[in-house]
Amino acid sequence: MASMASTSSVRLFIPAGNFNINAEKKKMAMAMSMTMTMRGCYHQRRSFIRVKASSPKRVGIINGNKVNGIAVGETPLQRRSSEILEGRNEDDIHECLLGKFVEKRFVYRQSFIIRSYETGPDGTATMETLMNLLQETALNHVTSSGLAGSGFGTTREMSLRKLIWVVTRIHIQVQRYSCWGDIVEIDTWVDAAGKNGMRRDWIILDYKSKDIIARATSTWVIMNNETRRLSKIPEQVRQEVMPFYLNRYAIAKDKNDIEKIDKLTDETVHRIKSGLAPRWSDMDANQHVNNVKYIGWILESVPKNVLSDYDMTSMTLEYRRECTQSTLLESLTSPTACVVAEDSRSNNSINRKPDNEYTHLLRMLDDKAEIIRARTEWHSKPKRSLQH
Repeated sequence: MASMASTSSVRLFIPAGNFNINAEKKKMAMAMSMTMTMRGCYHQRRSFIRVKASSPKRVGIINGNKVNGIAVGETPLQRRSSEILEGRNEDDIHECLLGKFVEKRFVYRQSFIIRSYETGPDGTATMETLMNLLQETALNHVTSSGLAGSGFGTTREMSLRKLIWVVTRIHIQVQRYSCWGDIVEIDTWVDAAGKNGMRRDWIILDYKSKDIIARATSTWVIMNNETRRLSKIPEQVRQEVMPFYLNRYAIAKDKNDIEKIDKLTDETVHRIKSGLAPRWSDMDANQHVNNVKYIGWILESVPKNVLSDYDMTSMTLEYRRECTQSTLLESLTSPTACVVAEDSRSNNSINRKPDNEYTHLLRMLDDKAEIIRARTEWHSKPKRSLQH
């Protein structure tokens, strides 16, 4: 229990018989009466108000759930944060939160605390939050490796040649979504993808239990930042990244979504949301729309009851082209019928069939040019509470 605060006494002099003090003194007296415990004693010719002021040095905590006698509750963030702080010195905490290399520098590991503004209406992290954490871990991986150039996530040799990485496909499978205050631990690594691509994988674990709660894999290629044309990987760049290649898959090949996503048309689409416009805040350091921003636009055409009653347990994105801030977009969604057997409902969300499947398309409003295709799977939400 915290030590009790020290106290001191203050005496205010007020002339007896004249309580019409000026406005400034009255404001001061009223303000002090709201923040201090007061006890007065009055005499015939003059009055004294004895004020007992508490020092703000420390707050008294009683029985673990009261502050100065007032009942309070520990926030999920405080509760989960204590798990990462317990038994660690300052250097350990710094290394854990900012990331570190494990397995002979092949795997980069970083921990994150889910903030309240990273959760949705049901109190759990959103798909956009997960994708942002994956991207953050990938960028920190490059920076910590010592290869970072002047660009956003580029190597030194890439910066010399005005080259950048762009993602062409990403697939994520979510076992369960973390809640506000939960701590997640993310491992990431890279490997070659054909002759001119790179594969980046991630695994998201619950920090406390070490259970795997999500897996993701992606394919990246190199683009010239000035011409916006794809480029082969220069041999100098290949030599930079090859020492970090790890032949390991976050998602087994037989469980990965590698099928081509069908194109939606005006004839096959069920729902369209038009008039979507990128904002300046949607642009990244490479001056094109951040790839995570597309997810929000895709979900604009998903039925509201699906968003509220189901969890997105799988998402595959195929990036076709960039869009600029001045581009108006429209989001298309079409469902795929899916039947769930009764005996499959007891299995986890990755192994059982989804309750809903959707195909999506994000395209330009004026010329209908494709920007991104997507496929999603959804399972009914389990009952959960914000206080967990």
